[in-house]
Amino acid sequence: MTNHTSKTLPVIIAGAGPAGSVLALYLAQHNIDVLLLEKCDSLPIDLRASTFHPPSLEMLDDLGVAQAMIDKGLIVDRYQYRDRKTGDVAEFDMSVIADETRFPYRLQLEQYELTYIIAGQLAKFDCVQTLFNHEVVDFNQDQHGVEVKVKTPTGEKSLWGSFLIGCDGASSKVRKAAGIEFSGFTYDEKFLVVSTDFAFENVFDNLSYVNYVSDPDEWCVILRTDKLWRVLWPTDPDETNLDKYLTDEFIQERLHHLYDKAGDYHIGHRTLYNVHQRVAETYFKNRVILAGDACHINNPLGGMGMNGGLHDAFNLAEKLVDIIHNQADYRDLFALYDRQRKDLAVQFVQKHTIENKKLMESTDPDIQAKRQKMFMETAADVKKAKAFVMERAMFNCLRDSLKVN
Repeated sequence: MTNHTSKTLPVIIAGAGPAGSVLALYLAQHNIDVLLLEKCDSLPIDLRASTFHPPSLEMLDDLGVAQAMIDKGLIVDRYQYRDRKTGDVAEFDMSVIADETRFPYRLQLEQYELTYIIAGQLAKFDCVQTLFNHEVVDFNQDQHGVEVKVKTPTGEKSLWGSFLIGCDGASSKVRKAAGIEFSGFTYDEKFLVVSTDFAFENVFDNLSYVNYVSDPDEWCVILRTDKLWRVLWPTDPDETNLDKYLTDEFIQERLHHLYDKAGDYHIGHRTLYNVHQRVAETYFKNRVILAGDACHINNPLGGMGMNGGLHDAFNLAEKLVDIIHNQADYRDLFALYDRQRKDLAVQFVQKHTIENKKLMESTDPDIQAKRQKMFMETAADVKKAKAFVMERAMFNCLRDSLKVN
C-alpha cells in the first residue's frame, strides 16, 4: 500500500465533534501526530447534545478544558420528574454524590462550545493538523497502516495514517466502508426539539433546569442550556405531513399548551429528528476503530449519548498512547476497548435510554401513578437517591466497564 511505517504516520481522526476533538487533544498532549478531518467547512453550530455528566467533567478536567466549559455553561445541581396532572414533583439533589466526585452536578452547555474550546487548544500543537472540507469516504489498510480516501472540494485524495478513528457520527462513512453492521431499531415517532428564550423558571413553581414531565396526553422534557430553554416532544408516528411540526403555528400551539402566556413565544432553533437505538457489531477492524455516534446511538432521554462518546474517546486515547509510545499490541488493546465499551457500557446506555422512554410515554394513569410514586419515594430516601443519581450520572456503567479485562 505504501512505503511508510506506522511509527511515522499520524493517527487520522474522521470527525471533529466532541469525541473526535477530545481524542485529538488527548493524543496531542502526549506528543502524537494527529490529522483531524472534518467534512464541513467549519465546526458546526447546531442544536445537539447539551448535558455533561460528572464523569465526563472529570475527564475533561484532566484534559484541561473543564473550567473553560464551566465558565460558559450552566451548573445544574438538581433535576426533577414532574407529573403534569397531579403536580407531584420528585427532585433529585446531586449533592448526594459529593463524596464520589469533584463535580456533583450536570453542566448544561451546547456541545459545539466544547469543540470550539478544544479547537483553540489544538491550535497550540504543532503535531496536530485540522483539515476542513475533508470527508472520509473509503480506506485500504494493511499491517503497516491505513490509506484513507478523502473527498475535498478539489477532488478526492489519499492520506496515510497509522490508524483511522471513525468519529464521524451516526451515518459514519468509516463504519460503512469497514462493512460493520449497525444493528438495532428506529422508533416510529420522531422527536421535535424547540428552543425559546421564555423564562419558564418564572412561571413554574420551583422549576429545576432539567425536567422530565409526564402527561397521559403529551409527555415532554424541559431543560435549560447555557443560553436558552429547550423543550422536547414526541410526535405522532402516524402523521404523514411531517412539515407541520416545524411550522410556527404548530410550535406556538405546543408551547402555549405547556404554558399559556400572552402573545407568541420567541422561537429559536427547531429540529425534527429520527430516534434510533443502534450499536455497531464491532468497534474495530484491524487498524480502523469507531467511537461516539459512529458506533452507538440512542434516544436523548437522560443525556447519555454524547457522554458515552466522550467515555469512548478517553478509553481509546489511553490505549493509543500505550500502543504508539510503548509498542503495545494494538490488536489486544482494541479488542479490550471493544469489550469495555460495547459489551458492557453501551448495553447500559441502551437499556436505560429505552427504559427512560417507556416510563415517559406511558398513557396508562395507573402506570404513571406508580412511576411517579417510585420517583417520589426514591428521591425521599438518601441512600436510594444516591444510588439513582450515581446510575443516571453514568458512574456505575463507567466503573463497571473498567473492570472488564
